[in-house]
Amino acid sequence: MTRNWEQVLISRNSSLKSALEIINKEALRVALVVSETRELEGLVTDGDIRRALLQGKGLDTIVNEVMTTTPLTAQIGTDRTALLRMMKDNDLLFIPLLDGRRIAGLETLNDALVSKEKRENPVFLMAGGFGTRLKPLTDKEPKPLLKIGARPILEILIRRFSEAGFHNIFISTHYLSSKIVDYFGDGSSLGVNITYLEEEVPLGTGGALGLLSDYLINDLPIIMMNGDVLTKAEFGTLLDFHVKNKVSATVCVREYNYEIPYGVVNGDGRKITSMVEKPIHRYFVNAGVYVLSPAIARSLIKNTPIDMPTILEQQRLATDDVIMFPLHEYWLDIGSLQDFQRAQRDVIGLDLS
Repeated sequence: MTRNWEQVLISRNSSLKSALEIINKEALRVALVVSETRELEGLVTDGDIRRALLQGKGLDTIVNEVMTTTPLTAQIGTDRTALLRMMKDNDLLFIPLLDGRRIAGLETLNDALVSKEKRENPVFLMAGGFGTRLKPLTDKEPKPLLKIGARPILEILIRRFSEAGFHNIFISTHYLSSKIVDYFGDGSSLGVNITYLEEEVPLGTGGALGLLSDYLINDLPIIMMNGDVLTKAEFGTLLDFHVKNKVSATVCVREYNYEIPYGVVNGDGRKITSMVEKPIHRYFVNAGVYVLSPAIARSLIKNTPIDMPTILEQQRLATDDVIMFPLHEYWLDIGSLQDFQRAQRDVIGLDLS
């Protein structure tokens, strides 16, 4: 039984934002919803929150609206072997333990019982850009090698993938490419195998994907990512989501809220139909992380510039199976000096560097 289960208790009137803070802080991927007398009323998982975001709900939505009200449970004192069998049979990572109806513990699968899954899927990191907006830092150093805390941005990303079981890493390079190759070598020091794909001319945000086609020896989905994104995204969860949905492309998105700083007046001719004070508009923005069918890479003409939005729009029109995966974990696109400075502050408490 995990020792910090009491830290994941939450009330049904709490917000999804509060649930997320618990899930991310305690790394148990669940918040247990309890009454004032600690009776279990339901639970909220990482997946529940992503589905809510896709349905247009905001992080201010209360837990009661999205929680699972009939989770699989067991009574405290149930044999551990039986609990592990229940989790395996039902594809669960945890089972709440009850004393009658009151929460008394949480049994979880852990690394001591389940070995880290080794994933053969190719990971394609785009690192060929000039980093123009980060000048003068990038005058003599490629942006992927700029340090966030103690390590370069790209090393932080590779370590995250390695920890998630991915070891087949491909990196597209162009600007100051030799520095990237010299720094990482074959990747063995990080527990991965790195193959470099050199862009003879800049190929845009998606064109380098065409260089990968010669290295695809199976039909495993590709994780593709901008090499200047700092994130705590769960890459294994993302890949499982893509495979489960049987689609050609999954685009990670981030919720972006824009508040109009004035009262908005709607009308029909001279007649006012409604007035809304400082309305908030919610959008999903591209987070620069994708899972793609290898057929997409094979369909591209090599050494031809093209951007990712164009590739995805063409795929959407052809197959109608491009879907979204909302990222609620930490995410920052390091595109400007201001972003770079923010990353230096954020990394201290993120356990990324």
